[in-house]
Amino acid sequence: MAPQRRGAPKAPEGSGATERRRPSSTKSVRAPREVPRKWLRTAVPGACAVLAGLLLWGSLGGDGGITEVLAHRGEMLPGRFIEVPCSDDYDSHRRFEGCSPRKCGRGITDTVITRDEAQRIRSIAEKGLSLGGSDGGASILDLHSGALSVGKHFVNLYRYFGDKIQTVFSEEDFQLYRDVRQKVQLTIAQAFGISASSLYLTKPTFFSRINSTQARTAHDEYWHAHVDKVTYGSFDYTSLLYLSDYLDDFGGGRFVFMEEGANKTVEPRAGRVSFFTSGSENLHRVEKVHWGTRYAVTIAFTCNPDHGIADPVLT
Repeated sequence: MAPQRRGAPKAPEGSGATERRRPSSTKSVRAPREVPRKWLRTAVPGACAVLAGLLLWGSLGGDGGITEVLAHRGEMLPGRFIEVPCSDDYDSHRRFEGCSPRKCGRGITDTVITRDEAQRIRSIAEKGLSLGGSDGGASILDLHSGALSVGKHFVNLYRYFGDKIQTVFSEEDFQLYRDVRQKVQLTIAQAFGISASSLYLTKPTFFSRINSTQARTAHDEYWHAHVDKVTYGSFDYTSLLYLSDYLDDFGGGRFVFMEEGANKTVEPRAGRVSFFTSGSENLHRVEKVHWGTRYAVTIAFTCNPDHGIADPVLT
């Protein structure tokens, strides 16, 4: 029986010491187009935002700019938080008192998710992505919508593979996924001084697998600078859980906050959680992966319950 979804969950309450900085502004594919339409409805409105990000990227120096490392791969960070001035991106959306960003910033922690949990979460991604994979360098697995990269398209893995999914994933896999999501949600709530119950998981929340294969479609071009709140209007808080190690598992692929003067980079390590408010104050991109394979999961939250999505459930 294919996985079913239940109502959007609310969850518990993470951490981080605070630093401040000066303000700166298999069968033949049965219905491969059904999921792409849903993803395109989410992604296409972000095209202009990507273009604007590229222009700003050039003005900030692009790859040749000065870079400061916000979190080294060899560090074990109990919590690092940097507050930044909020952009006005949130003003064009409905505000939810006690949740919508008034305090903006970015944080990193290595103590919320263990490396063992990260390895087990990565195995979920590996099992799911073994069913497909992009022809280009970036593959997506979304356990919520069922979106899975296959060649140059997406399929709904729940419809496409049907009951076979029961032999690929286990209930323990989905429970671990929910537990990790709750821990990340608590961490964000604590860092920004809001109630975890006011946050709702939102789409797209997904696994990514990136390698050095040449891009085949626009979906493979993951390296463009963008703003999450502009690209995905529902996002208020964005987080990434890294599932592989920079320079051990892959080269390139660092996460870059774009800033005047000096970009700030996060070097991935398995179990590291990076989180931030989703507006223009956190314009960002990912460096191209030059070798190896980079795994991560993007977990996004909204303050608007109308944009909430359910945790995936295997039944």
